Amino acid sequence: MTVTIRPSQAGDLLAIQAIYAHHVRHGLGSFEEVAPDVAEIGRRRQDLIAHGFRYLTALLQGRVAGYAYASPYMTRSAYRFTVQDSIYIAPDGLRQGVGRALLGRLIEECSAQGFRQMIAIVGDSANEGSIHLHRALGFAPVGTLKAVGFKFGRWVDSVLLQRALGTGDATPADKTGV
Repeated sequence: MTVTIRPSQAGDLLAIQAIYAHHVRHGLGSFEEVAPDVAEIGRRRQDLIAHGFRYLTALLQGRVAGYAYASPYMTRSAYRFTVQDSIYIAPDGLRQGVGRALLGRLIEECSAQGFRQMIAIVGDSANEGSIHLHRALGFAPVGTLKAVGFKFGRWVDSVLLQRALGTGDATPADKTGV
């Protein structure tokens, strides 16, 4: 099946919220414990877009099968060349190339914007699918934060992975920022 990646649209919000709610309620990829409603998802999306960050939707046979976005890694100015990726796939979209297509496009677009590093913070050290996806697209593990979350009655790790974008740290950054 062909995966189509495009900028997210307001009409995608119901599907995006449903995908995220599933991961909040049933998974450890997000450390949120209560799924936000569509209005909150829309507010978060609009805030990222207004600040120039990419927010992408994957379509599989014409329906929303996943989404991904870049956000600030940290808010202090010295981090302005570094983004964090977030990616969520509908349960029936897993193992169909949706994640690879989304993350690949997000890497391309963030590189084109002049960002130099991308950080993945994967919830749950047993989240082999997300860790494998990131490693397959050039991310290297840089550490595990042990037992930093508590969800579903147990302690949960966060796995940190990092990937250079563009020229990475090989050349100086533009003084004006991205």
